[in-house]
Amino acid sequence: MEGARSVARFGVPSAVPLVVLSCDRNAGQILLARAASGNEIPGDHVPMAISTTTGTRAMTSEPAVSEPGWVTAAIRLSDPILDAIAFSRGRFALDMAGLPMLALPSWPEVSRVIEDCR
Repeated sequence: MEGARSVARFGVPSAVPLVVLSCDRNAGQILLARAASGNEIPGDHVPMAISTTTGTRAMTSEPAVSEPGWVTAAIRLSDPILDAIAFSRGRFALDMAGLPMLALPSWPEVSRVIEDCR
């Protein structure tokens, strides 16, 4: 936990992560953030999709919660996509306009972040 946030990071050890999944309990949401430089991002509201073994969920980034160099989507704690990510068989995919698709492992850390937030 970082302060009041439970966090899961995806990427190469000792480097800036590619993706961060974090709990914002005060706002009642999970933040899904993807690292991206300004020239890779097509606009303020970036289309993205999360694909799991049970389906795909389209969403749009939230510029208000994004920090420079990151594209962030806020996911309500009641959104079924969180359970789909946690129970996906092995991996889930993050596809974002202007960036390569990422296949991310469904590690126990993902479930921990979701459960800590709920």
